[in-house]
Amino acid sequence: MKLAVCTAALLLALTGCATVKPPAPQIVSVEAWGGTSSGTPAPAQQISKITLHHQGEIWKDGADPEAYLRRLQQWSRLTKRWADIPYHYVIAPDGRIYAARPLSQAGDTNTEYDPRGHALVMLVGNFEEQQPTPAQLKAAVELTAWLAREHHLGVDAIASHKDFSAQTLCPGKNFYDAYLATGWFKAEVAKRL
Repeated sequence: MKLAVCTAALLLALTGCATVKPPAPQIVSVEAWGGTSSGTPAPAQQISKITLHHQGEIWKDGADPEAYLRRLQQWSRLTKRWADIPYHYVIAPDGRIYAARPLSQAGDTNTEYDPRGHALVMLVGNFEEQQPTPAQLKAAVELTAWLAREHHLGVDAIASHKDFSAQTLCPGKNFYDAYLATGWFKAEVAKRL
């Protein structure tokens, strides 16, 4: 361990840049929450934006996020006829991050914006009426920072659903006004970049 730290410090001193990226946040795989992989082929997308959403439904204490994801996957495929859950990542109130649609596959939306090129991150809850939990906010910041690093994006690539659509209030005033419009969210992501 000391050798690895010393080697990284030496590389930083010699080159002026670190070569070791911080690890990805812990993400619960689709298989682990009981979902099935999307078998729908789609052209791979290149991520140029990270777009934040809320679920838009009241989240009840004690609700099971994994059961919710299984229902959402079924509804998305059978009712909406989408390839999968419309989002790439879903964040539960306890801060657990769940993988949903493959990131290589563009998301879906019920509004007029084109989500191609967007990494879609959704926090469960209705933030017009509820507050995002501190654990959700921390997980969203960490996930967004990791996505930005992985795709070589700056904080200017971070936005919300309503920034691209006049047809929605998503991600809700209690998330948008308090954390996005104030610059808090981008500042927290910037600290991790």
